[in-house]
Amino acid sequence: MKILTFVVPCYNSAAYMDHCISTLLACGNEEDIEIIIVNDGSKDDTAKIADSYGEKYPKVVRVIHQENGGHGEGVNQGIRNATGKYFKVVDSDDWIDVKCGKALIGRIKELMKGKEEIDLFICNYVYEHSRDNSQVVMDYRGILPENKIIHWAETKRFSIDRYLLMHSLLYRTEVVRKSGLELPKHTFYVDNLFAYVPLPFVKSIYYMDLDLYRYFIGRDDQSVNEAVMVKRVDQQLRVTNAMLDAYDISELIKTNKRLGVYMRNYLAMMVVVCQMLLLVDGSEEALQKKKELWKHIKQKDEALYRHFKYASIALFMNLPGKLGRKLGIGLYRIASRIYKFN
Repeated sequence: MKILTFVVPCYNSAAYMDHCISTLLACGNEEDIEIIIVNDGSKDDTAKIADSYGEKYPKVVRVIHQENGGHGEGVNQGIRNATGKYFKVVDSDDWIDVKCGKALIGRIKELMKGKEEIDLFICNYVYEHSRDNSQVVMDYRGILPENKIIHWAETKRFSIDRYLLMHSLLYRTEVVRKSGLELPKHTFYVDNLFAYVPLPFVKSIYYMDLDLYRYFIGRDDQSVNEAVMVKRVDQQLRVTNAMLDAYDISELIKTNKRLGVYMRNYLAMMVVVCQMLLLVDGSEEALQKKKELWKHIKQKDEALYRHFKYASIALFMNLPGKLGRKLGIGLYRIASRIYKFN
């Protein structure tokens, strides 16, 4: 069995996928790593480039060609076909720090000799901003003990800018499969489901303070660009509603309080993002969708509804009137500049 499967969903990625894949190849040898390149119905030279890697590195690179199904279906293909013990998604315009990648794989090998299986490795990720060439490191120091096998009860409170994202996660492959995760097709923002649905199946965690994942951000057409997000708000709502429906958070808090509170806070952030986008839209249709979101939350979990409505960060996005809407949007944009998440 390989140590680690990298899954690289690609759609019209010819201009930048070489950089991504070259960093993955440099992280380990043919015994350690597997790279699954999923060509999601690309119309440029992505398929040709992917096949060239498969021909050149037949013991490492596998290429899957599929009809266009979106980023989520690319990840689904990786989950179905991975043979590595661990599983890492790398977007085709991002890359891995090679030195950190080698260190991670080396540590995994050491820990695999122990008695306890580790369900989730967590490393840092770095926002690489194209507009000003700045970098923002997102680490988990002070939240997760370093270089130690831990469980949820040993974690501390995650701050608003330190939630676990796809970029920071390296799941044991069987954990993802047991969770039943299947991402919706033709939907953006499904990385939130990836960083959420498997978590109750994670029992053991290991954090390494490595700046492993480099997340390229700032292209005008990128899915996290605010204008693009407003146009795709229905997809954001689809993902948020799927997260709401995945678990009974109030019950989860009773059985695993630290994990349940973390997942509740993650959901609150998703609700805030949806509300911000709907407020920026400002149309009657958008405001009606905002009401429907709150109705869904209330029907799903009355306790969760009360917490979101009156005791969480969603509160500042639910201020009444036009002035309240402007204030909510302004506060969100200030936060986005501080934390540089779009």
